[in-house]
Amino acid sequence: MDKQTRNLIQKATRDARNLLEIEFGEQLEGVFDILPNGQIAPEPGKHLNPGQRIIREKVVAAIEHEKAGGVSDSAAVDNYLRKTSFTCLNRFVALKMLEARGLVQECVSKGEQSSGFKEFCGLAPGLVELPDKGYQLYIESLFDELSTEIRVLFDRRDLASFLWPGRKAFDGLLDILNREEIAGVWGEDETIGWVYQYFNSGEERKKMRDESAAPRNSRELAVRNQFFTPRYVVEFLTDNTLGRIWYEMRQGDTVLKDGCRYLVRRPNEVFLEPGEKAPVEDDGDTDLSQEELLKKTVYIEHRPKKDPRDIKILDPACGSGHFLLYAFDLLEKIYEEAWGNEESPRSEATGKILREDYQTFEYLRRHIPKLIIEHNLHGIDIDHRAVQIAALSLWMRAQRSWKNQETKADKHPRITKSNIVTAEPMPGEEDMRREFTAGLKPRVLGQLTDVVFDTMKLAGNAGSLLKIEEEIKGVVAEAKNQWLQWPKMEQSVLFPEMVKPKPEQQQLRFDLTGVTDERFWEQAEDRILDALKDYAKRTENGRAIRRRLFAEDAARGFAFIDICSKRYDVVLMNPPFGSATHGTKPWFRSNYPTAAENLSVGTIQQSLRRLSDGGTVGRWDLLEIYRGFSNLNM
Repeated sequence: MDKQTRNLIQKATRDARNLLEIEFGEQLEGVFDILPNGQIAPEPGKHLNPGQRIIREKVVAAIEHEKAGGVSDSAAVDNYLRKTSFTCLNRFVALKMLEARGLVQECVSKGEQSSGFKEFCGLAPGLVELPDKGYQLYIESLFDELSTEIRVLFDRRDLASFLWPGRKAFDGLLDILNREEIAGVWGEDETIGWVYQYFNSGEERKKMRDESAAPRNSRELAVRNQFFTPRYVVEFLTDNTLGRIWYEMRQGDTVLKDGCRYLVRRPNEVFLEPGEKAPVEDDGDTDLSQEELLKKTVYIEHRPKKDPRDIKILDPACGSGHFLLYAFDLLEKIYEEAWGNEESPRSEATGKILREDYQTFEYLRRHIPKLIIEHNLHGIDIDHRAVQIAALSLWMRAQRSWKNQETKADKHPRITKSNIVTAEPMPGEEDMRREFTAGLKPRVLGQLTDVVFDTMKLAGNAGSLLKIEEEIKGVVAEAKNQWLQWPKMEQSVLFPEMVKPKPEQQQLRFDLTGVTDERFWEQAEDRILDALKDYAKRTENGRAIRRRLFAEDAARGFAFIDICSKRYDVVLMNPPFGSATHGTKPWFRSNYPTAAENLSVGTIQQSLRRLSDGGTVGRWDLLEIYRGFSNLNM
């Protein structure tokens, strides 16, 4: 995409952001009595109708939820305003991109004259009685339909969904997105990435740097690191990590050797068999020319094959998902080749080879997009906007595959899970946390939950650098070890006279009453998540909205922990640069003492820890080392 086109996207993004922030700011203050300084009128004004009163209750709950995270009153309002604006913009940008791909009927390109809306009105002629003839209801119905597979962006229960632009602002937003000079960008995959980058201006970044050398909070850290990764960088790093792993598993017999244009290969490669050692090198080759060195035999250690469903890729700072999108391209070819290989190993997930689970090639091809998103691709980011956009981009990439296969929408499998998560603290409502943990049985579940909540306080600033899985593993091991040293409950029931309580038990860290089975330790996290779902459903004294926000934030936190707990064959990234935020510098120095306070170094150190045996890391700041070899495909 050329610079002139990017400039047009930048202007449209900035104009849309300004319009939405002014509109929603005026609504907060003028309609709902929520001032920019964070002051909120204790009761809704008499000018509000019943529907507006419900909206106000939700918005106030959302802002109070922000405050519980430890921000000031004014910052809570500002955060809510910004989140509402970017979510609204991302949704309508998404609709434009879906229209361009034929994935939804024309819905916003011609406003109320769009063919999809006309058809919608034909099915419900009574809509003409509504003030906007039902256009908002139509758009919201599209959001609801899309949220079944892209919940992170289109879920209207999200706290950023409670406001809707007024008629003038709504028409203005559509006018911006429907500008003739950007009509051609909506069919380009990278457009959403540029919208993500341009939402925050260069002036904002400069102001942040002028005011502080190091980022002061997680938002500044995210904004300072929002740079679109060039396509050639993405391809080079992915070709030489994911592509290289599959190339070695197949001992060079793969379409990727020609399809990966940046894959580094040598003309004389010898693939070793299991247990076979490379011959000892002759030390007399030090004076060889570069051409002679390239012709030398290279021995490649044996790499066992894997079922494609067991190959895991992580981008620990995923942004708009550029690395994951290209990995999707390679994985499609990998799945197809694996199905045709009778020697493919069994999957760790199902215990069967690919051909046993998908008995025809056509059946497999229909399921490949779903398999890639649900099994292979994982991403973490501290910016919720990035997570929205990355999830959308991968979903659209899946739709493209089905369209190329000529698979109709009602015939392709539904994507039910995404592994793209936001790194953010657990919810800050201490009263709800105490209420929730007090209801967990056995008691040790509540104590483990408290440890998780405390450890996650730095998640928004540390992101994937947080060693949350190690913390949890350590504390669960400690609790389990304490339990193993306790008399078993069965013994106390059968032979109570033989069980004498030990005085020192009163000083032990965990209350293990009620734990009777060793399997409990494997089920602890699932039991906490199930309890959160039940907690969210309760209603009491008008706190239902805050309860739901608390429970959903906690569930997202556990999804982040799950991603961190896995081991990966490939970690790809354009890592964050610079130093940690002010508040996390002591923590960073303690956990990454050899990283010289450099986030990029810390990220590579943590990425290496998350690799499975034989895994590889690809990162942008190492590209200069490899760039001279990019012409070695032979």
